[in-house]
Amino acid sequence: MDKVGRFERMGYRFEGTGAVEICRWTKNALKGRGACYKQKFYGVPAHRCMEFTPSALFCNNNCIYCWRPAEFMTPPGDVEWTPPARMVESLVEKRKKLLSGFGGNERVDPRLFRDSLEPAHFAISLSGEPASYPHLSELVAHLKERGAFSIFLVTNGQYPQALERLDPLPTQLYLSLTAPTPELYRKISVPAGRDAWEKLLHSCDFLSRAATRTVARVTLIRGVNMVEPERWRELLARCNAHFIEFKGYSWIGMSKRRLSLENVPSLEEVREFAESSVPEGYEYMDFDGKSRIVVYRNSRRVVPRFIGQEL
Repeated sequence: MDKVGRFERMGYRFEGTGAVEICRWTKNALKGRGACYKQKFYGVPAHRCMEFTPSALFCNNNCIYCWRPAEFMTPPGDVEWTPPARMVESLVEKRKKLLSGFGGNERVDPRLFRDSLEPAHFAISLSGEPASYPHLSELVAHLKERGAFSIFLVTNGQYPQALERLDPLPTQLYLSLTAPTPELYRKISVPAGRDAWEKLLHSCDFLSRAATRTVARVTLIRGVNMVEPERWRELLARCNAHFIEFKGYSWIGMSKRRLSLENVPSLEEVREFAESSVPEGYEYMDFDGKSRIVVYRNSRRVVPRFIGQEL
């Protein structure tokens, strides 16, 4: 089976280099079973979330905790990238088809289902590395033009120059952090480039001054990266993000081939490590038990006002 076929079996739908999938939290929100922590923390509508990527099969990292079939991804080479508008509008329609079965589900609120068909929140993540997409600014601009309530972009930090060129900026920029030292970073993220740590630090510096809301997301893996809290404090202080999320690793998908159930930290372990690793100037904000995540807010950096369209 080819790469695309493998991903389609997992629920992905493609348009060129882009892909969309229905997140389990969107499904849960439609069924009244709770929503994503991003709705709780930041107010985004989980049932109207469209999680997609412009670079579904291309990533320059091979993170050991990734639940996606990262073994089938490669760093982008000579790629014929799909234009932003065509990609988005095609994926919106394919998302509708993926959601269509929920319309006949008696557990789904009909009003929520009707609303869900037109996405309002766009999460540019899913798989691959979005910042490798050379038309990222045009993509964000198109989403804003079509009336997006919010746009979240998740990056592994390996394309700092692409982040510097972003115009317009997304509503919220996430930087994924996996380790506090270059040695551990190479072990966990398995980057393709020799200068991966230096690129990550450049992205940390961009995060510290970006004119949009920023989040440093730390994925905690018991027995692997829950170490050296003082080094974590240094790295997170350098990011100076508006928010820091400490999230426990989940033993799901393809990550089961690389890690074990023993690597899954409890919520209490996440809390304790977060308390020991958070830099000075941050205050506890909230937590979500189902996702085993705690979030801290930067008390020294003004959070940009959330400017989205009315829902």
